[in-house]
Amino acid sequence: MEPMTCGTAIVRSLIHHGVEVIFGVPGAHIYHLYDALYAHQDRLRHVVTRHEQAAAYMAYGYAKSTGKVGAYACVPGPGVLNTGAALCTAYGANAPVLCITGEIPSAMIGRGRGILHELPDQLATLRLLTKWAGKIDHPTEVPHVMAEAFRQMRSGRMRPVAVQAPWDVLALKATVNPDLDYAPVAAPIADADAIASAVKLMRAARSPMIMVGGGALHAREEVLELATLLQAPVTAHRSGRGIAPEDGPYGMSCAAAYKLWDRTDLLIGVGSRLELQYLRWQRIPNGLKVVRLDIDPTELVRLKPDVGILCDAKAGLRELLDAMTRTLDKRPSRLEEFAAIKARTRQEIQKIQPQMSYLNVIREVLPRDGFFVEEISQVGLASRFGLPIYEPRTFVTCGYQDNLGFGFPTALGVKVAHPDKPVVSVTGDGGFMFAVQELATAVRHGIRLATVVFNNQAYGNVLRDQKEKFAGRVCGAELTNPDFVKLAESFGAAAYRASTPESFRRALEAALAADVPAVIEVPCERGSEASPWEFLMPGTY
Repeated sequence: MEPMTCGTAIVRSLIHHGVEVIFGVPGAHIYHLYDALYAHQDRLRHVVTRHEQAAAYMAYGYAKSTGKVGAYACVPGPGVLNTGAALCTAYGANAPVLCITGEIPSAMIGRGRGILHELPDQLATLRLLTKWAGKIDHPTEVPHVMAEAFRQMRSGRMRPVAVQAPWDVLALKATVNPDLDYAPVAAPIADADAIASAVKLMRAARSPMIMVGGGALHAREEVLELATLLQAPVTAHRSGRGIAPEDGPYGMSCAAAYKLWDRTDLLIGVGSRLELQYLRWQRIPNGLKVVRLDIDPTELVRLKPDVGILCDAKAGLRELLDAMTRTLDKRPSRLEEFAAIKARTRQEIQKIQPQMSYLNVIREVLPRDGFFVEEISQVGLASRFGLPIYEPRTFVTCGYQDNLGFGFPTALGVKVAHPDKPVVSVTGDGGFMFAVQELATAVRHGIRLATVVFNNQAYGNVLRDQKEKFAGRVCGAELTNPDFVKLAESFGAAAYRASTPESFRRALEAALAADVPAVIEVPCERGSEASPWEFLMPGTY
């Protein structure tokens, strides 16, 4: 134990809990936190961004692609509110993101005096956006509050948390030992009766399907063992992609798996909200039975299955497998059937042009363990079924928030986490302009991300809907853009323009090999892209 400021105690606690990088924007309320970051820069890297939202998205990308904690720092009030979209994303996509923010001076909290960056109740606001939010009122509280923050993030369903400390408290000194460990809440043990009931349904099923989400990312071996035992396809919508590699015998894109949906008699959900089947496919097969394994008890109530097993996905699947191997007869192989469906679907989706031509190139150039970060754009949406994914966590998505503009800053965080792996960000011109200023961040910190901007001079989905559903009454969907090549070069990035898949291949190879961040602009005729929605929401389109 030694005397230190509250800011120093927080930084020391971050280091103790294994945080290696923190993103953020400095300001008066958190000066003493930043002074501590300066003093510990050899142990905790700081990446300064040009906007608080980008700092939070970078922390999200870091967390989503690694499973580790992604941390960011920001000033209170407008600063923390600027990060709200990223906190919503981390909450919806189950990412362990830690927000460290300041507060106005202690004596002024709740008095409505109009102090710089004052909110009526900042802590209550943060609690609406996170799994847990706590406050530090004295340096001696740092070890316990920070340990609780990490316990909350790492227990059960992973989600973001926030910690705030007032301006004056960050400057206070006290004798503190910040190295306090935490014990995560033990995962629930699968109920034996539920396991037995699930095994009974699986023995009776003739055409089962396994749906995996982010809660199954650590259970790849068990998922594939279950798929082999049941001769069941494995599919995912966003976060679970790559758990079953789509070039393997059981992994299927959502578009391919849909072809088996009408004759599916058992749906096995593992760490998934089952959004694909119940919101996007909608048409539920007659007599369908549902088994769900999930660590979040609210999920088993929100969409009640025939058998719900509250458990960690890996441990629960292992118990299930152990019980099944004693009672399940070997099933005839369905691998030829699966291969034929995948090949036919792959051919069908090629009509989604020009998106598929470019996605095909990306898949050929990007190594199987390279990272791809989508965006709410015509190419990003098509990638959910059109870009085969082979490894868990390599398809980085925004989850159900589907928020425009998340992609580029999130991809920067992915690249910070994986400096030696290729990372490709695809975005539309609309989404890219949400955070284009972070090219400065990429150049300053040497974040060698390859960003592909598909420039169709529009908010593409809005434009299509207004033309098709509102008799062509286009309002606010058409955009005016800069020259993206010149813009990127003005920041010091490498820049290319590619108007064909062949020229795009050359540009992408050069961008991934560049020793600076790179931007590739792909010009597209406004409104020319084929709609991806017939494959994303076949139940409604």
